[in-house]
Amino acid sequence: VALDLHDGRRDRLTDPGPLVGLVVIFVALSFMSPYFLTPRNLLNILTQISAIGIMSVGALLVIIIGGIDLSVGAVLALSMMSMGWLYGYAGWPFELALPVGLLVGALIGLLNGVLATYGKLQPFIATLATMSAAAGLAVFVTGGNPVNGFPDWFLALTTTSFAGIPLQGIILVLVFLVAAFWLRFRPSGRALYAIGGNEEVARLSGIPIRRTKLAVYTIAGLLAAVAGLLVTSRLDSAQPTAGGSDLLNVIAVVVIGGASLAVHLQLLARQVVTLLGCQDVVFGDLQQALAGAEDFLLHAFGAAGFALGGTWALLSVRVRPGGIVRTSERPVRGSLGARGVTPNAATAD
Repeated sequence: VALDLHDGRRDRLTDPGPLVGLVVIFVALSFMSPYFLTPRNLLNILTQISAIGIMSVGALLVIIIGGIDLSVGAVLALSMMSMGWLYGYAGWPFELALPVGLLVGALIGLLNGVLATYGKLQPFIATLATMSAAAGLAVFVTGGNPVNGFPDWFLALTTTSFAGIPLQGIILVLVFLVAAFWLRFRPSGRALYAIGGNEEVARLSGIPIRRTKLAVYTIAGLLAAVAGLLVTSRLDSAQPTAGGSDLLNVIAVVVIGGASLAVHLQLLARQVVTLLGCQDVVFGDLQQALAGAEDFLLHAFGAAGFALGGTWALLSVRVRPGGIVRTSERPVRGSLGARGVTPNAATAD
């Protein structure tokens, strides 16, 4: 399979929507609070977005292949509670409980893939079912009680810094870079675009559709479990209701960030910008800047931010008979198999 997702020119951020929104938010909040642009607060933002950002990478991969994963928040909760139960209730050494927590997340992701591929369920329905089951199990496993008192070396994951940069922020950057490298340079990563563009053509070209989908959903579950570990480390507590509000934030970051067949680093860079913007508006910094304001005012600002981002994303696409293409994207040239079928830049699955 040969995929050429370039037209010979260097990739660039041709759609400035999320970046413009981020700049506007930063300027506005810097006037509203004298502490917003301080290094300490900016590093705090990087710390707070780490879990959402890591989960959004898995969600991005799923959306690229034409699926959806609604279970990320519940997987986060169940993975951390499984780890916490084994350590705090079953008496397992934490060095064994931790990989089991990661394995739980990966297995739920694999189950999502099995239901969506072999079970022929719509990904929305399949992941909605696993979301409900995982959320219920997360509460059931300890009777709704949190687990506290984790080892110091585990808590150091979210308290250690290198050159002033939090370790969990470095982990977030590494996850983005690895995903970008895979999508950009590896045939198996580039095949995701073919599957999302036209699954039947990809199948006739020899791409293992089912195996690839299973791998993508498994990776999404594993990344949600990694995010759960970071949340547990930061709080020194495994909370059964953790991740309950993360789903919409993750999907917003991916979709407003431009989840289509935009190209690898460009798409991931836009996703980082959107992630930062969502953090500033919704995840806490606006509440600090508007200290003392009514709750409905905070929600109004957050809703306005999402609405503006969603409007920009809507206006940046155009519809044609072959599918949906972002107006800022150049035509995609490529070939699939011997017949040289050219995939659409983004096709509604």
